[in-house]
Amino acid sequence: MFTGIIQEIGTVMESQTRGGALRFSIEGGEIVRELHVDDSISINGVCLTVVDVNDQTFQVEAVEETLRKSTLGGIKRDDTVNLELSLRFSDRMGGHLVQGHVDGVGEVTAVQPQRGGTLLSVKLPDRLMKYVISEGSIAIEGVSLTVARLKGNLVTISLIPHTLKKTTLSELQVGDRVNIEVDLIGKYVENLLSKPEESRLSEEWLQKMGYE
Repeated sequence: MFTGIIQEIGTVMESQTRGGALRFSIEGGEIVRELHVDDSISINGVCLTVVDVNDQTFQVEAVEETLRKSTLGGIKRDDTVNLELSLRFSDRMGGHLVQGHVDGVGEVTAVQPQRGGTLLSVKLPDRLMKYVISEGSIAIEGVSLTVARLKGNLVTISLIPHTLKKTTLSELQVGDRVNIEVDLIGKYVENLLSKPEESRLSEEWLQKMGYE
């Protein structure tokens, strides 16, 4: 579990194909000091497992399913990536709950510099729009953001200079593909409401289960 608050920008040093998977070697600087083999780390919003750690670099592997659902398959040497260590229960919740499970890939349609920031517009897959609300949370490339505007399947985000400085969002251009994770709560609510009436959480159901 993550918060969408990026801790560091890493650099891809190497990408190797192994069977149907890809192994990435990433230079992480300060973040490497806290990493151990088997730790979870978010890379551009994708939760991956650390398989090796050296002085300045670490390695992760992405399997075919992950490559199919995200943009990781297009990452190459010298690309920069957003990095976030997994959440500790003692941490402050600075962003929102982010699983690192990409729901889909969006496309950047506009990058508009503004006084004091930048407006970023992203076209989302139609199937994800039911989970997105104005002023709600969304993760783009692993960054926790607030939806400023909605129009059809276009989501517009207002990026402050600090976010642009601390993440790779400043490098985005029209046509770029980005990893999208919608708000976790909306997906759970939908799942609960889609259940048969008798299986939904209710006072009657709790009594049947022995709760008074």
